[in-house]
Amino acid sequence: MLTSVLLSASFLASSAANATPVLVVDVASRGVLYQEDAGVPWYPASTTKLMTALLTFEALRANTVTLTTPVVMTRNATKQAFLESGLTFGRTMTLEDALYATITASANDVAVALAETVAASEPAFVAHMNERAASLGMTGTHFASPNGLFSRQNYSTARDLAILGMEIDRLFPQYRHFFEATAVTIDGKEIKSNNLLLTRFSGTVGMKTGFLCASGRNYVGLTERNGKQVMVVVLGATTERERNERSAQYLTQAFDGRLTANAGRVDDIRNRPDVAPEDMRVRLCTNQSVAYENSREALYPMGLPGHASYLESEMPGRPHAIRTWASENVLNVPVPTPRPANL
Repeated sequence: MLTSVLLSASFLASSAANATPVLVVDVASRGVLYQEDAGVPWYPASTTKLMTALLTFEALRANTVTLTTPVVMTRNATKQAFLESGLTFGRTMTLEDALYATITASANDVAVALAETVAASEPAFVAHMNERAASLGMTGTHFASPNGLFSRQNYSTARDLAILGMEIDRLFPQYRHFFEATAVTIDGKEIKSNNLLLTRFSGTVGMKTGFLCASGRNYVGLTERNGKQVMVVVLGATTERERNERSAQYLTQAFDGRLTANAGRVDDIRNRPDVAPEDMRVRLCTNQSVAYENSREALYPMGLPGHASYLESEMPGRPHAIRTWASENVLNVPVPTPRPANL
C-alpha cells in the first residue's frame, strides 16, 4: 500500500514538473477545446512579435505609416542579440519587407527598427504594446521589448497569446500573407520560417514561433479547414519536433471533433499573477538537457522512429524576397556622458 502511494506521489510530482502550457480554442465561439495551465505566465520569446505586428497594422490603418515607409537599421537595432539578418547600420528596407523579416525570419534587429519607425522610440513603442495588451484584457502579460529577447519583465500566458493572435486575424485578415510566408531572402541570404506547419499541416495560416533557453519552444498557430478556425498555443516544448507534432496533434483532434468546447470561453480562463514564469534554462541549455529531452520524448514520441507522425507530406512554400539599400545621413549621434556633479 505504501509503495503504491509513493509511486502515485512520484508520478504526480513528475507530471507537475513536466507540465507546460497548452491551449486549443475554437475561434468562432472562443470556446476552449483543451487547455493545460493556460493562465500560467511564461516567457513568450519571439511570439512577442505578434504584438509588434498588431501595432504596425494599426499604424497602417491610421495612415501614420505606409507599406513603402523606409525602415532604417539604427545602432540600437543592430545591437540586438541572435542576429541572422546580416544587416548593418544604415541598411534600409520598406515597412512591408520589415514585417516579413520580423514575422517570417523573426529578425530581432528588424523588429526594433520597425518599432522605432512606428513610434517615436523603442520605449514609446513598448509602452504602447502594454497599453494595447491591457485594452485586449491580456491581464497576464507585460512586454519589455518589441522582439521578445529574454527579460524577466517580458512574459505572457497561453490565454493571452491566443487572444492576441485571434484579434490580429479578426482585425486584419488582409495581412495574412505576412504570416503565411515560409522563408525570406534578405539581399540573397535565405532565412527559413521555424513554423514547419506552414508546409506540413494543410490550412495553417500562421502565426508565430519563438525560442529562448528560458522559454523552450513556443508556438501560436492558427489553422483553417472547411470554414472552421482553430487556434493552438503550445509553450515550453523541448524540441522543434515536439512543438510541431504536439501542435499538429491538437489541431488534428480539434478538426476531427475529438476535442469539444466544454471548458468555457478563452476569456474566462483565469490568469495566475501569483505564479512566476518558469525558467527552462537549466533543463534545456545545460548538462541536464539530455536527460530532460529523453523524458519528453517518452511523453511525446510522435514523429520519432517507429512512431506515427501528425505532420503531412511537405507542401510548396511561399518565399518572399527582400532587398535593402544604404540610407544616407542616418543619425548616429552618441549620447553625451553626463557631467560629474562635483564639477
